[in-house]
Amino acid sequence: MGVLNVTPDSFSDGGRWLDADAAVARGRQLVEEGADLVDVGGESTRPGSVRPSLQEELDRVVPVVRALAADGIVVSVDTMRAEVARASVEAGAALINDVSGGLADEHMPALVARTGVPYVVMHWRGLLTEPHEQPHYEDVTGEVCRELTERVDALTTSGVAREQLILDPGFGFSKDAAHNWELLAGLDRVLDLGLPVLFGTSRKRFLGRLPSRPGAEVDAQAEPSPPTDRDVATAATSLLATQAGCWAVRVHDVSASRDALAVWEMTQRHRTAAPRVGRHRAPTQEEHRGVPR
Repeated sequence: MGVLNVTPDSFSDGGRWLDADAAVARGRQLVEEGADLVDVGGESTRPGSVRPSLQEELDRVVPVVRALAADGIVVSVDTMRAEVARASVEAGAALINDVSGGLADEHMPALVARTGVPYVVMHWRGLLTEPHEQPHYEDVTGEVCRELTERVDALTTSGVAREQLILDPGFGFSKDAAHNWELLAGLDRVLDLGLPVLFGTSRKRFLGRLPSRPGAEVDAQAEPSPPTDRDVATAATSLLATQAGCWAVRVHDVSASRDALAVWEMTQRHRTAAPRVGRHRAPTQEEHRGVPR
């Protein structure tokens, strides 16, 4: 899933694709780079961002969705507003990606049920643009799984078919770096919920602070690297997500993640095809020196 932000203030690429023609060209480019799905969003959810009006979001999103869908590109709409989702589906969007999981707009569940399109339910504890306390979890993965299950139950009670639902554990939303790493390590527990999982860590802040060498500690006081310098780390997490069995990865730099996944795919293909003639290991230092073991 390639990210296409038609916003002036997204943390990674705000303003670059605000013009509709530029956005459509970028969507086509994402597909050429290997995106199976282009995710069009007209509202930034970075801390400190200001929500656009309904009309602003419609004006940003719908023409781009319509143009890309007319090209035969599979498009999703990234929105928390039922009216934007409705207009986008009518314009050709094939999926609704809602970071609030239906909590931001009471009309969203009914719309999803009526349209029948796939719906991404993200783990969410409120808008990041509002003042909030530091996130607290006793068991972040367990609590994310429980709260996602509660949302699934609420949505199906509202008439949404379970088969429409895709889960997103919400990396970076109401979670600090330690929470994100713990959630990544426990990703199999999210997958055990039995629904497809959308994985989105692309250019997140916690990937901007990595150890300087193997075994080193992270410097929590260091300034994180710029978002566009986090694409290699993003590709590594895309590989981990694919190995775990996630349905899709949502990324800004499609080419980097495509290359990482191609390496994994080729390795899997040859592991299956190649005859197994025994395992080899590197000789120990004693063996190098001729010392018998």
